[in-house]
Amino acid sequence: MHKIPKSHPRYHSLMTRELISEAMKRGIVHETGLIAHGRGEAFDYLFGETTIPQADFAEKIAAAALLSAKNPVISVNGNVTALAADECISLAKSVPATLEVNLFHRSPERVKKIAAVLRKKGVTTLYGVHPDARIPGLDSDRALCEKKGIYTADVVLVPLEDGDRCQALQRMGKTVIAIDLNPLSRTAQSATITIVDNVTRAVPRIEWWIYKFKNAKRSHLEKLIRSWDNTENLEKVMCFLSKRLNSLS
Repeated sequence: MHKIPKSHPRYHSLMTRELISEAMKRGIVHETGLIAHGRGEAFDYLFGETTIPQADFAEKIAAAALLSAKNPVISVNGNVTALAADECISLAKSVPATLEVNLFHRSPERVKKIAAVLRKKGVTTLYGVHPDARIPGLDSDRALCEKKGIYTADVVLVPLEDGDRCQALQRMGKTVIAIDLNPLSRTAQSATITIVDNVTRAVPRIEWWIYKFKNAKRSHLEKLIRSWDNTENLEKVMCFLSKRLNSLS
């Protein structure tokens, strides 16, 4: 990995790019994942590369939904593995939830490599390597899943953009928590709970809320979930972005 001095003003952003690049060379990230990362980085820059209040509120609701779930599953792809594997594993333990590998550009080799990374980090229960079910309404390999995992999950956390599957999971009656820096994407617009934040910040923040709610009554968590309005929060995100852009112009 290219040596980047910590004094560099873009240190964290550049290190993230290096992680994605290295993961692609190792066969974990598909080459199109670089495009997806660049798009997200552009939006993150517009938001000031920080967790805005609307994102933190969404992360709070996401924690409540995960804790209230009977079978919560965290979906993992190549980009998530490259950027936030440790964070997703830690979140899964805190809920507890299980992890499932799900890829659009799926190949047996890439699935094995991602699974190897996660298992090396201590994951024992991992779904998606041997799919035995399909998400209805999807023709791509994203439909492949496991019955014990995503197929029967009631709450699914989908880090990073995943529009078609997000809609299909919604049609199955699942609560879909999406992490997407683009508030205008199909994912953001169709998810149950949309977190407009960088995955490297969002996942640890959800876990922070998980521990905050550990002793909360279920009735309190359910009240929080009922109060959530995804469309309203996205409108507030857009207002934040508009005001920020105006302040910089």
